[in-house]
Amino acid sequence: MNTPYLKNPLAEADLVDWGIIPTMLKGESHTSGKVLHKGPGGQSECGIWRCTPGQWLCHVTSDEFCHFLAGRCTYVHESGEIIEITPDTVAFFAQDWKGICTVHETVTKVYMIR
Repeated sequence: MNTPYLKNPLAEADLVDWGIIPTMLKGESHTSGKVLHKGPGGQSECGIWRCTPGQWLCHVTSDEFCHFLAGRCTYVHESGEIIEITPDTVAFFAQDWKGICTVHETVTKVYMIR
């Protein structure tokens, strides 16, 4: 069995271009990442994700655990709750979380989707 891992995720340069966020409100947030593991039937996934500044409508379609390693962004839930993200912030976004994400400084996170 080969266990996927990254020694220093912030230094990871071998990221795949995942394109521009399709629900942009301001700017043009460009994403890239690397999938470390995808579960059977694609039901779960974990990896690293990087996103450049901009603002977009965010709809979380599956539970997602995130550990933000670098950058700065703000998530504002449709209820008005504000989550300020800075390096070393951990967050759990439940399925169907909806709001607006504003990336102020390029963000890098490791994530697990189920």
